[in-house]
Amino acid sequence: MALGVLVNILSFVNLMKSVGSVLLAVGILLAMVTVHEFGHYVAGKILGFKINEFAVGFGPALLKKRSKKTGELFALRVIPLGGYCAFDGEDEIDETPPKETEKEEPFAELSSARKEAQEMENDGGRALMNAETEYPEPKGKRFNDQPPWKRIIVLIAGATMNYLLALILLFVMFGCYGKPVYRIVSLPEETTNSAALSQEETQGFEVGDIILKINGKHMYMITDYIDTLQGGKQGEKVPVTVLRAGEEVVVQMCLVKDANFTNMNDTGNLLRAMGIASMRFETLKGEFFSGIGHSFVYSFKIGGTVLRSLGELVTGRIGLDSMGGPVTTIGITAQAASSSFLSFLNIAAFIGVNLAVFNLLPIPALDGCKVIFCIIEWIRKKPVNRKVETMIHFIGIIALFGFAILIDILQLFW
Repeated sequence: MALGVLVNILSFVNLMKSVGSVLLAVGILLAMVTVHEFGHYVAGKILGFKINEFAVGFGPALLKKRSKKTGELFALRVIPLGGYCAFDGEDEIDETPPKETEKEEPFAELSSARKEAQEMENDGGRALMNAETEYPEPKGKRFNDQPPWKRIIVLIAGATMNYLLALILLFVMFGCYGKPVYRIVSLPEETTNSAALSQEETQGFEVGDIILKINGKHMYMITDYIDTLQGGKQGEKVPVTVLRAGEEVVVQMCLVKDANFTNMNDTGNLLRAMGIASMRFETLKGEFFSGIGHSFVYSFKIGGTVLRSLGELVTGRIGLDSMGGPVTTIGITAQAASSSFLSFLNIAAFIGVNLAVFNLLPIPALDGCKVIFCIIEWIRKKPVNRKVETMIHFIGIIALFGFAILIDILQLFW
């Protein structure tokens, strides 16, 4: 009986840990999306855009509050996988701004702010004029009435905020823990048992070595190893700087096999080519200012993995099984973020840089594609047909959501 109770308690604790990990992952994603939209909001306020609503999440509102000072609505919505900053007229499909009718018919149509204020008055004791005074119309120009250069700044502000937050997280990570490195955990048996061979004839590695540089280049990610060694031939010697017993040592690594890697995830062939059985991810504490510099480099490399993975997906070098939709992303994030604070910082920064880079891609519905339309308008001195642009973005968002759902479904069968 007592054993059964103990098992139930342990099961409940494990369940709570799993739920907590998922909530932590959702919180990270939600924070990154909120920061992204906040970037749009701040840039829009500075440049004089009219903003109707700032929302965290999608769907019905759980909480909402309209500012008595600006008339803008702030809402927390039920689906925590997105958000938006609603600029007035951003999705307007008419080529010309709507005509103002208030002068001819002052009470024909109320603004959304005034409507909501009127609905909130359930005591019947206040007049409509009081509601109008309490909730003013948001100030500023409609989105499409602003010049293209202002719209471009607002559009890229979201990605900029994502990158800046990721960079701050990397500063903390590098400052507290240090630079990402890989430590050699084990070597193949034929190498470790080759005591009769000279140092020149072996790989030169020892178990416990921390790899710092290959061919004079700093190593941060597995993709750095693959890029540096790609194309190398069997028997070719490559200088590798390792940290051994607290001292930097340069060893001559002799490639065991040709370094022909199929894609950025080909770690198996990488280790075989290097003559290493296994490596372990760690961090190496260094000087503060050098850590700042490494943070910038590391962020650029994270961004490069986004472009590289998409390129290899299009060319067929990697399959759909290596991609992940929202559910897969939450699962991986939950596992990483709950393991340690270091993993939390790393995965959060990784997501931030990924969101920044991905949103600037020229894919319909993303900020990058909207920037392209603004540039076209700037050059042509007139916009592309708004109906055509809106339809392109609508098809794009449907395609993106469909692709993300498809990836998660396919992950169940792989």
